[in-house]
Amino acid sequence: MAEIRFEKANNFKEKPDVSKIGFGTHFTDYMFEMDYNEKEGWHDPRIVPFRNLEMSPANTTIHYGQAIFDGLKAYKHGDKPVIFRAKDHLNRINVSAKILDIPEVPFELMNDGLKKLIAVEKDWIPTGKGQSLYIRPFIFADDPYLGVRVSKTYKFLIILSPVAAYYAHGFAPVKIMVEDQYVRAVRGGLGAAKTPANYAASLHAGLVAHDKGYDQVLWLDGVERKYIEEVGSMNILFKINGEVITPSPKLQNSILDGITHRTVMEIAKDWGVPAVERKISIDEVIQAYENGTLEEVFGSGTAAVISPVGSLIYKGKEYIINGGKVGEFSQKMYDYIEGIHIGEIPDKFGYIEAAE
Repeated sequence: MAEIRFEKANNFKEKPDVSKIGFGTHFTDYMFEMDYNEKEGWHDPRIVPFRNLEMSPANTTIHYGQAIFDGLKAYKHGDKPVIFRAKDHLNRINVSAKILDIPEVPFELMNDGLKKLIAVEKDWIPTGKGQSLYIRPFIFADDPYLGVRVSKTYKFLIILSPVAAYYAHGFAPVKIMVEDQYVRAVRGGLGAAKTPANYAASLHAGLVAHDKGYDQVLWLDGVERKYIEEVGSMNILFKINGEVITPSPKLQNSILDGITHRTVMEIAKDWGVPAVERKISIDEVIQAYENGTLEEVFGSGTAAVISPVGSLIYKGKEYIINGGKVGEFSQKMYDYIEGIHIGEIPDKFGYIEAAE
């Protein structure tokens, strides 16, 4: 495996009060970087001072969008830095890479680079309630070429950002608008990849939802506009008549196979709570609401971890979930996962990985 070189920074930033900053607004002193070309493959892994990048105005990512990313988090157990489900996130990068025809990155090289970067920047990991060091690995095409083709050169980087809660209002129920006009992704497209294109496709509907007083959009499938897919920044789960039901990334390859989503399903089954992945229509959810069996709705994702849903609006009608309050199951799941994150609850699943 290639040796990771280190370039020392000349100046160091003042660490912010994480409780007073937004999500993803401040960045640490260093980042990980490496390059790809057809002759050398992935090469020259290095930890360098965080800085702006230079690129050609003809960069193919700017024009054609060949890029992927992921997101995961680091915490501290005592004074030791740890990462939550690093292997799963790094493996998902290569799943996205296959979909976008980006050369796969050797897992050990990614893993070694990530852990060495976290070890260097461990003092940036905040320890307040709900706080963490957000990790953003990403790859983008780097050819200076205006023809439409798969790029021949790429850059892989990892940047770090100390964060508090994703939502400014903290762990409180969000309001979600069911989108039945616009489409985010379709089967056979890019929906299963974590790529900027999917987020660009969601922006307009998100603005419309915000203008109406809602936090996010819940997407339906792009063909029948019937089956529930995911929310803009998280997977979605429904607790109906004691059972957790969620759209299946395996059956619906237009949604992301969320790592926190996997975590929720694994923990629920360990608790003895029935939990299934299958197609679920918006009509089934509305029917469950009307007959009183819809107990809770919540999202799951790296950024927010668990995001309880207090209300859904569909075709102009608002449905208040669990009286607009955080549900018992959502709260229990959030507390349990956060307890594993910070080392207060034993990690029986092997989710936590030491960073040094």
